Amino acid sequence: MLTVDRETKSELHYDDLNSSIKDTFAALDRFELQAVEQVRLMHDEQMYRIAGYKNFSEYCQGELHVYGGYRRINQLLGASKVISAAGEFGSQIKNERQARPLLRLAKEPEKLIAAITLALESNPEPSESDFAAAANIVAPLPRVRKPFHQEPMVPKNQEPLVPKNMKVTISSPEHPRYGESGVICADAPNNSQQIVTFSDGERLLVNNTDLDAAIASESTERTYPKEYTEAIAALKEQHKLELERLEQELRIGLQAEVSARAEAQVSEQIQSLQQLYNQQKEQNIQLQQRLDEMEGLRNLKIENQQLHQRIGELEHALLEPPQQQWGNTMTQQATKVFNKQVKLALEKTIDLRTLALEPPKENATECLRLMGMALKNLASAMNNTQALEAAALILGTSPTQSAIATRTEQLQLLPQAIREIRQVLARIEFTWQEFWAVAEKYEVIKADYWAELTTSEKELISALNPYANVPLTIQVGSIVCHADPNHPLYIAKGKVVQDLGEQVVVAWDNSQDEPKNTSIYNKYELRLRDRN
Repeated sequence: MLTVDRETKSELHYDDLNSSIKDTFAALDRFELQAVEQVRLMHDEQMYRIAGYKNFSEYCQGELHVYGGYRRINQLLGASKVISAAGEFGSQIKNERQARPLLRLAKEPEKLIAAITLALESNPEPSESDFAAAANIVAPLPRVRKPFHQEPMVPKNQEPLVPKNMKVTISSPEHPRYGESGVICADAPNNSQQIVTFSDGERLLVNNTDLDAAIASESTERTYPKEYTEAIAALKEQHKLELERLEQELRIGLQAEVSARAEAQVSEQIQSLQQLYNQQKEQNIQLQQRLDEMEGLRNLKIENQQLHQRIGELEHALLEPPQQQWGNTMTQQATKVFNKQVKLALEKTIDLRTLALEPPKENATECLRLMGMALKNLASAMNNTQALEAAALILGTSPTQSAIATRTEQLQLLPQAIREIRQVLARIEFTWQEFWAVAEKYEVIKADYWAELTTSEKELISALNPYANVPLTIQVGSIVCHADPNHPLYIAKGKVVQDLGEQVVVAWDNSQDEPKNTSIYNKYELRLRDRN
């Protein structure tokens, strides 16, 4: 509440005072509309029965009569209905008075929104009259001429009058003059109160219910003509039916609102559970990666222990030999351990004499690859051009020392590539991104490791990405770059414009003002590149 002292009254500006008054009334309107939700809860849950009220209208008249009673509460419920039906335009309705002319359009949301839009076009801050005019334009009210009806003359009120100078006593314990007597010296101002003069000369307006039972009963009685009694009964019945209809509409509206809120809550719960599932899945993937890393470390630890054990056996055999058998040779125990290691190595070694007599029973591709590497070493040792060409033919590269050396380094990575790829494929569940994170490192030898994979492993990769079935071949129109990571064109982008068999012509991308640079390369010197 705004209080103004006399000393500061002259200093207070009109605009500030006017703005404060408007803000106060606007806040009252907002609080009034907010109270509707609580009133609706009281109505739906029938909580008024706890206090002994038979129906909602009786509760409004008994508890909320200071705020307008049932009539005002009904108006506020209608305003709430209009605001809900208007959707996003409901915020333009500031109070119940503005919603009152729009109530008849609440069942037709399209016309209601059209009326609000029309009112906003005529006035950015529309009033009650603006909304009423807009509603009449959108849905005009029919003009019905009422027939002339001669109302009967209303007789004077025939209720019994309380005689003057009648002595009465305050019978209500809640009254401050309980038990005191007074005299009625004037006519009653209304049907429910009397003007009582007490012995000390004070005159008070006292309710009939606070006086004697005889006075209260006489002052509350009232008679009407027959035709008025029938009309009043008909109006009461009509009012009762209207109240029942409004209660039914409110109940249906509230049930729909509760259902919508329940659906929204269920939807939010589903979304939160989905997010929780995705987070749990990511955590499981990370845990699986950590387990794989730990498994790899454990295997390395075991291999390291085995190597230390073998080294310890050799050192023990060499440091503690029998004195009589030392001489210039190894002891029998050291020889036994060494022969065991040699035997294991020979079992995994390819014997050229055996290959000369019969074809290999397994690992034919590996035999051919090792033979190419061996021919490269022979060509280097003997400076033999024919051996160098044979090595280049077997390894699939050009007959130069640098090209064969690069190809040899690539093929040395093949066992490691196959081992890491099969570790990924051995998982219970994995994605294409997890596979590609490993396979991308060995993209240069994709054709080589693809040939080593089994049919089931290839099908497993194909299920993740159909385009990964077979390594693509370089042909006209292919987008390529250089296969050597140390070459300047390793990250460049070129297009094959001509196929010469083992060689192709590549046009490299340059600026728009310069012509493209074309060069001839062997196919093994290039690798395919994504078109993006």
